[in-house]
Amino acid sequence: MKPGIHPDYKPVKVHCACGATWETGSTKGEELRLEICSSCHPFFTGTQKLIDSAGRIERFNRKFRKGGTDKAAATQA
Repeated sequence: MKPGIHPDYKPVKVHCACGATWETGSTKGEELRLEICSSCHPFFTGTQKLIDSAGRIERFNRKFRKGGTDKAAATQA
């Protein structure tokens, strides 16, 4: 690296809204405050649920079910 053209990389404290804190490096040089982190984000914690309010998943499963029994039942009804 060329001297004098890169910003200083300093250790900073990171604080999340969930209460988690840790130390990392940053060129910002002051403490960081986050709204969400990997310890409270639903994707990373496994608490995320798929919500299907329009019934799209069930319609897909009926449409592509093996055997084609749904098409025959729909034409008879």
